[in-house]
Amino acid sequence: MATDSKSRAALCRLQLGSELRQLRVAIGLKSTQVVKQLIWSPSKLTRLESGENASVETSDVMALCEIYGADREKRALLVGYAAVTKTKQDWWQSPEYRPVIGPQFKAFLGLEATASVLQTYESEFVSGLLQTEAYVRVIHQRAHQGLGADEVDKLVAVRVTRQEVLRREVAPLKFTAIVNEAVLRRQVGSRSVMRDQLRHIAELADSMPNVRVQVIPFKLGAHSGMNGPFVVLHFPDRAVLKPIVYLENLADAWVTRREDSVERYGEAFTDLSALAPGPQESLSMIQTAIKEL
Repeated sequence: MATDSKSRAALCRLQLGSELRQLRVAIGLKSTQVVKQLIWSPSKLTRLESGENASVETSDVMALCEIYGADREKRALLVGYAAVTKTKQDWWQSPEYRPVIGPQFKAFLGLEATASVLQTYESEFVSGLLQTEAYVRVIHQRAHQGLGADEVDKLVAVRVTRQEVLRREVAPLKFTAIVNEAVLRRQVGSRSVMRDQLRHIAELADSMPNVRVQVIPFKLGAHSGMNGPFVVLHFPDRAVLKPIVYLENLADAWVTRREDSVERYGEAFTDLSALAPGPQESLSMIQTAIKEL
């Protein structure tokens, strides 16, 4: 399991959930049948299979393995995954951040922390992994009016801490961000804040081999990302965790694992990557926007 300590618990949760679901499906059991046998709430099994729980009880895993008829080797592996979730805490589960992170976004942070490749298209603002503190602070102050200064500080800290996945010691995340030209042109905060933000993007794209940034110019007209932003996540072991798509809007956020949907978004990202100018030409667009500020 090649990952650093900060993502190990999340990876174990996700692998555990995926393998438990595969065992259930393999013997033809519906989730409703399983929870009825164990006298669980339906949401408990859903959270377990999707890797949303902060930690997993080994007794729960053993009970499921008994129902699914898992062999001794598989049981030991899954119980081991559960044990890690009890001893290793994800940074976003700490009391400091817990009040400002909703359950959907916690699930996404677990996915992001364990992904090997992340591909995102953004139409309105700079991708989270590329944002400066000043830029993200302006966004949260505007989007979450009424929050106290302390809560805004925590939201900013969450965004900045997320960015560690780009610099992790073991297999740093391979990150490709495709952004609409509007992202460069829309001034968020003061001219100084926006100028520093664009410089930050240029520096990351130029200095980090695992970061790739492309810009969709206005002149290219209609494209496959016009229905809105999306994130496609790929994982080290596709046999355990297949690619997943993360979507969000003003009121909600969700993950889709449906193969047809994931394939559709994957194709859209491939189309956008082919349509957009390459990294060097996109970097020139960013530098031009900096000069204009």
